[in-house]
Amino acid sequence: MSDRIIKIPNGMIFLFIVVLIYGVSALTEPDFVAGAFGNFLVTFSKVLPILLIVYLVMFFSFVFVKPEMVKRQLGRNSGIKGWVYAIIGSIVISGPSYVLFPLLGELRKEGMKYSLIAVFMSNRNVQLAYLPVIAYYFGWRFSFVFAFYVLAFSLLTGMLMGKVMRGK
Repeated sequence: MSDRIIKIPNGMIFLFIVVLIYGVSALTEPDFVAGAFGNFLVTFSKVLPILLIVYLVMFFSFVFVKPEMVKRQLGRNSGIKGWVYAIIGSIVISGPSYVLFPLLGELRKEGMKYSLIAVFMSNRNVQLAYLPVIAYYFGWRFSFVFAFYVLAFSLLTGMLMGKVMRGK
């Protein structure tokens, strides 16, 4: 007998709990579970094609964009291309913001401007993976207007942060 404890990933525990709840619910309310699963399949089939495109874009960005290139393009003399890269990077890179803080801290040590960090952090609400879902529930017009305003105000935030943090 071994003293090793097998650690089950949290995602697997969550999946097991959801399957267990659906299983128990299917025994007690089979019609309700069938309807819920049918709604899931309809929603999933509408969102899946767009998600595939999004994940392909994310995959190719991870393959072709190297960290050294990012550090070089986001420095003090990056100009307009630094702003463009900050906007695109914040939209394409997915994941929770707290995971990106160490990356942004490292990029700051390498010379990334505070204004670009502010733009990057402000655009976290415009995620390629979320846009299809937002469009499904609220419509494409809402999604585009929402994304436009978030991007516009992120630029304003970046400019203000650049002025406030000038010389630091």
